[in-house]
Amino acid sequence: MKKTTIIITIILVVAIIIGISVGLSFRQFKGFIGTGNIAVIEVLNIISTSKYIVQDLKTFTEDPSIKAIVIRVDSPGGGVAPAQEIYEQVKKTREKKKVVVSMGAIAASGGYYISLPADVIVANPGTITGSIGVIMEFPIFQELLKKVGINFEVIKSREHKDIGSPFRPMTKKEKKLMQGVVLDVYNQFVEATVENRGLPRDSIMKFADGRIFSGRQAKELGLIDTLGSFEDAVKIAGELVGIEKPNIVYPPKRLTLIDLFTKPAEQLFIPKLSYIWH
Repeated sequence: MKKTTIIITIILVVAIIIGISVGLSFRQFKGFIGTGNIAVIEVLNIISTSKYIVQDLKTFTEDPSIKAIVIRVDSPGGGVAPAQEIYEQVKKTREKKKVVVSMGAIAASGGYYISLPADVIVANPGTITGSIGVIMEFPIFQELLKKVGINFEVIKSREHKDIGSPFRPMTKKEKKLMQGVVLDVYNQFVEATVENRGLPRDSIMKFADGRIFSGRQAKELGLIDTLGSFEDAVKIAGELVGIEKPNIVYPPKRLTLIDLFTKPAEQLFIPKLSYIWH
């Protein structure tokens, strides 16, 4: 009898936790109708997926209670495809709502790329930004594997099917092919900067070599619009839509069942990592 009671109790607790988790994960935010709401979307750390950022942008764009959106960027960049998907959604959102970007400690590479379509880009004087460029890296384990006596046999359909394999160095022809891919994506980055910042391509090419800038340097070069804090960015967003005292709202926090058990331990025992831009 006691065992049955314990089992039932455990099942009920798990069901409640799952219910809370699913509810927090999938409920959609609705602002306070009739008030001056400014939505804030945070893009933090490495950009490895666009799913939730794009989803939140769409939700706030269609919500009539949201008058403007502030995107808080604190990221050194990340994957090309997710950054481009966020970039495109910011462009679409800007057609219906005012968008202001607030740069935190770092908004470089892909972090700068997704900021480009905003109506106003705000950075702190010491924000690290820029890093206009693209990088592709492949580790080579060939010598290490030789030392431990491991060999690999490869059967492939055509010569370039295993390009970038960690088990052998690239050939000159392969490096040339990959360089072409990198340069094409790089040119897309440069074109986006030209389009959104209204700067001549020749001017941008002088510093679009991967170098970084402080917020103040970026302002002088025309890469951002103004210097200021997050609070300044919210104020600017309010001014763009005629709201004197905006009410700040965030997307609902997404929690999974795993988060409920691991977050406390993570906060206590695992230090936060600092990502380095290239």
